[in-house]
Amino acid sequence: MKMSTEEAIMRWNKAADSFISNYDENGGVNRKVLLNPAIFELLGEVSGKVLLDAGCGEGYLSRILAQQGASITAVDYSERMLELAKERTTDNSIKYEFGNIENMHFLPSQSFDKIVSNMVIQDLEKYELAIKEMYRLLKRDGTFVFSILHPCFITPNSGWIKDTKGQKLYWKVDRYFYEGVYDQNFPANSDEKVVYYHRTLMSYMKTFRNAGFTLNDIIEPKASSEDLLLYPKFKEDLNCPNFIVFQLSKKG
Repeated sequence: MKMSTEEAIMRWNKAADSFISNYDENGGVNRKVLLNPAIFELLGEVSGKVLLDAGCGEGYLSRILAQQGASITAVDYSERMLELAKERTTDNSIKYEFGNIENMHFLPSQSFDKIVSNMVIQDLEKYELAIKEMYRLLKRDGTFVFSILHPCFITPNSGWIKDTKGQKLYWKVDRYFYEGVYDQNFPANSDEKVVYYHRTLMSYMKTFRNAGFTLNDIIEPKASSEDLLLYPKFKEDLNCPNFIVFQLSKKG
């Protein structure tokens, strides 16, 4: 199966309203509990900084970062997501742009102190170009933080194995070394499909190095003890991480 980023985005356009139907100001419970804390920890202080939200979706993360004092340029390739983002945004410190983050020619080099890309790189056919673009757009000593589905555990055909009563037994990983596109029903009970691109962890690491980045830190998010009391469903995610968050830097 082969699919371009443009074709993948067409599917995301169709799924946009369903995808964010349960979003709140924190982007929904999975992002609130797992992704947001890791992203904020790796981004560090943002007040007074110029940030790029690369693949902003409906803009929840841009709005949080703007509230923390950052000046934000937010780019997305889904026209519907951008419509929703603009409808939900009143902060003048956020500038929304339509574009494919594999090629942001409309943005000048070395423009940003920090770049964040939240659950987007896995949606791109030419992710190597996107990583190179982040390097081009960062100022010297800038930081690039991005999250993706964990490539070691979320793979084509991965999923829970259940007993005859439907109880979850263990998480199955399959086809880890497959690199390419696969689709997934979204929502789960829908006939509509969205697209992801799987790569090995080794491929990601080599791409960082080839672009010129230094890997500083990673976080494999898990729920805090406090969140587990509020959201017991996240106990099953202690078996293996669904996400991984990277912190890369452009050395001066």
